[in-house]
Amino acid sequence: MTTHHPHHPHHPIAIVGAGLGGLTLARVLHINGIDAVLYDLEASPAARGQGGMLDIHEETGQAALRAADLYEEFRALIHPGGEAMRVLDKDAVVRLEEADGGDGGRPEVERGQLRDLLLGSLPDGAVHWGAKVTGARPLGGGRHEVTLADGSAFTTDLLIGADGAWSRIRPLVSAATPAYSGISFVEVDLLDADARHPESAAVVGGGMFMALGEGKGFLAHREIDGSLHVYTALQVPEGWISSVDFTATELAKAVVLEHFADWDKSLQALIADADGALTPRRIHALPIGHRWERVPGVTLLGDAAHLMSPFAGEGANLAMFDGSELAGALAAHPGDTEAALAAYEEALFPRGENAAAESAGSLVRCFRADAPQGLLDMFAGN
Repeated sequence: MTTHHPHHPHHPIAIVGAGLGGLTLARVLHINGIDAVLYDLEASPAARGQGGMLDIHEETGQAALRAADLYEEFRALIHPGGEAMRVLDKDAVVRLEEADGGDGGRPEVERGQLRDLLLGSLPDGAVHWGAKVTGARPLGGGRHEVTLADGSAFTTDLLIGADGAWSRIRPLVSAATPAYSGISFVEVDLLDADARHPESAAVVGGGMFMALGEGKGFLAHREIDGSLHVYTALQVPEGWISSVDFTATELAKAVVLEHFADWDKSLQALIADADGALTPRRIHALPIGHRWERVPGVTLLGDAAHLMSPFAGEGANLAMFDGSELAGALAAHPGDTEAALAAYEEALFPRGENAAAESAGSLVRCFRADAPQGLLDMFAGN
């Protein structure tokens, strides 16, 4: 007979992280009549902006939404025109322009709306908010005890780490840690762009925008609310962000603009005219081909398993697909969790490796000395 600590709830399946991957896993399990609980460190669903547009790929993200029985609801969230794309060089010469053909192969949605769709499809109380996981330890027989920052704990028969880049569950299966990719982002917003920043609105266009040069560039998109979200990418040492006082906005703008001194004024304006704070972010990646030996009662999905740079556009798509595939494997092997996890990981590892290799190659190609030529060649299929 198993004895449980009186104050430690026990869950057959516990998912750490209520991001897109964890939510998709819980939703597809729910459809298959399998209960799971999620623990997330955010205080509530509204705790932070979930902004940003995602293009949802047919073979991964869309397949996951079909498995989640949410595909029609997802189609209603699509941002029309969002599939348009423009690629410029540092002199603001348009090198590639594609209209949104309306064929919808990679429709764009807002991350927060997609997250809310998944959340709303789960039973009430499925997510425990304000639950920051501090550690986990095996209890034997595939069971684990997970401790939270408030001193409480729970036990589970199956533990899934859907908790992203700095996963607290990953150490149970792997000693790997994310490494700096060589690229840092500085994110900015230009609000109410058509009225307040018409020139920037015109430069960015209605969908995806990239202006690339050697070792630097801008990636931007128009949000549903009419703002522009701009990722300034810089090939800089890992310590660069720490050397800049980003709380001093005008000073930080000047430091970033130094990197673009010989760029067209219309591109410099994406930083110079930005509203609000600059948000710096180092881009990390796990080793390409990250894998682990089967550990009873625990597995990973999404960034926890295969964190990569954003240059393949696969992070959110793969997390959702991992979630739906793991749920499918568990549903297909009732009563045999280890067989389900083995089947899931056998497909997970090569899937993650291929996307991570594509992402790493794409990063190098985007910032080559002849940028944006490498990206243009890729789109041309060369």
